[in-house]
Amino acid sequence: MKGEIEGKKKAKGDNVVREIPQVSSSLFFQYNTALVPPYSILVDTNFLSHTVQHKLPLLETMMDCLYAKCIPIITSCVMAELEKLGQKYRIALRIARDERWERLKCDHKGVYADDCLVERVMKHKVYIVATNDRDLKRRIRKIPGVPIMSVARGKYVIERLPDAPEK
Repeated sequence: MKGEIEGKKKAKGDNVVREIPQVSSSLFFQYNTALVPPYSILVDTNFLSHTVQHKLPLLETMMDCLYAKCIPIITSCVMAELEKLGQKYRIALRIARDERWERLKCDHKGVYADDCLVERVMKHKVYIVATNDRDLKRRIRKIPGVPIMSVARGKYVIERLPDAPEK
């Protein structure tokens, strides 16, 4: 009786597959060595709307925050989300359509921008994510080596960027 129970436990234990995710080679503990100027900044819908509310110029304020050249990147999911929001967010949409910003095409179905941004950052840890969305921030904090930029007190603030100037 006792031998049968132990045999069943061993049989169950054999098919447990433990998987350790591959750590990015650019991470030195929590320090991401792939993040170097010019910084690529993935911009979220929420971040654009807060920028408009505070009447901040996007590129100039990013450069004031990081003291380096910045490339704002807007995915097609964020553009679709802004277009869906309609008349209230027309100024944010006009800012997003600016020719100076880089565009990324999304090849997945659906237009939920948060999932798209998290998925993109998980694959390539060369981005800073600009968002004011509390849930998205929480999800990104779980990914090591990805800094978060947000709008606070009339300026942009960065968290989890080791060389960031302290203000």
